[in-house]
Amino acid sequence: MDRITVSGLEAFGHHGVLPHEREYGQRFSVDLVLELDLAPAAASDDLDDTIDYGALSGDVEAIVAGDPVELIEALAGRIAVRCLEDDRVQAVEVTVHKPNAPVPVVAREVAVTLRRTRR
Repeated sequence: MDRITVSGLEAFGHHGVLPHEREYGQRFSVDLVLELDLAPAAASDDLDDTIDYGALSGDVEAIVAGDPVELIEALAGRIAVRCLEDDRVQAVEVTVHKPNAPVPVVAREVAVTLRRTRR
């Protein structure tokens, strides 16, 4: 299966379990891997035959900036649902990075990756 990858999409959101995370917010980073057949787009050179990753990136940014959730697992789930709205996408892998996660040790980031496939 072919893939479209968007890496390092950054957005500001108010997600987290702790009150200060909800109040002040923080930067999140998202990576997407969409699996689909890209042969039609390769043959036609037409945007209508593929995923408009510019529009999708804007939608993902809006999800991150939108209604808060406690867990980045839930945030990744919302993003995966959006990616699968296009019937051509057979599977999606979403990684949400939380660089400033409040953990009691030094850690560069916490990240959650989930993979969803069309049923």
